[in-house]
Amino acid sequence: MEFQSTRPDEDSARLLKLICESVSIERHIDLLRWLQGEVQRYLPHDVLLAGWGDFEQGSVQHDILSELPGMRSYGIGAESMPFLLGKFHDRWTAAERRPLLLPFREFEYLLGSNSLPGSLCGTLRTMRSVLICGLGDERGGFDCVYALMHREEIPGACTGNTLNVLLPHIDTALRQVKHLPQQSRRLAPTQPVAPEDAFGLSEREAEIMAWVAMGKTNSEIGTILNISGFTVKNHMQRIFRKLNVYSRAQAVSKVVSVAADG
Repeated sequence: MEFQSTRPDEDSARLLKLICESVSIERHIDLLRWLQGEVQRYLPHDVLLAGWGDFEQGSVQHDILSELPGMRSYGIGAESMPFLLGKFHDRWTAAERRPLLLPFREFEYLLGSNSLPGSLCGTLRTMRSVLICGLGDERGGFDCVYALMHREEIPGACTGNTLNVLLPHIDTALRQVKHLPQQSRRLAPTQPVAPEDAFGLSEREAEIMAWVAMGKTNSEIGTILNISGFTVKNHMQRIFRKLNVYSRAQAVSKVVSVAADG
């Protein structure tokens, strides 16, 4: 006979307690403690990456909640997170907006072979499973996407009823947390400036920069865009001149900051 660690009524009581706790969360630190506490019993993860906004237009804000070193919402290397979230949103949409476990190989491919400065991207490479889920905000007219990342395998059962119960309360808790200073600036009523408008990048150059932000090599970008790595290198040289920078990291930082701040 199989032994169950908790009775159904006890499990329901645990979930109800978690839901009640989510209502009183106001600070990032409280949200992190809540996620790293009893929530782990139902949704094991080391990193929660949250993104919201207009994914079609690329106007996306993000939060990173984790106890791991370097995993901070606006630490060095975090400028690539909106692009990564956009790819997660694509996968979620392709799955008919249902929760899905992203295979490690696909996640590894999205990260690319190069790292941006800082430990954030290096820490992401230690993740072995990613659970992508989301909610649509019909009144606000945008989507909220959540990626739970774990250094071990996330059980497939996590995509079921328990996630359906907890996700709306994770979403509610995040909405109750005060914006970080960087997010407050981004919410100012200013018209964002596209990199191609600000720096005179061509459509192809802007597309290449989007992949560079994810750490893709010239060869990888060439394969994705069906052009040679040599052609990508020539594009990068022109991009460097237009941006007045000398490295890929500088180029990413400059383009992302302009696109975000307008």
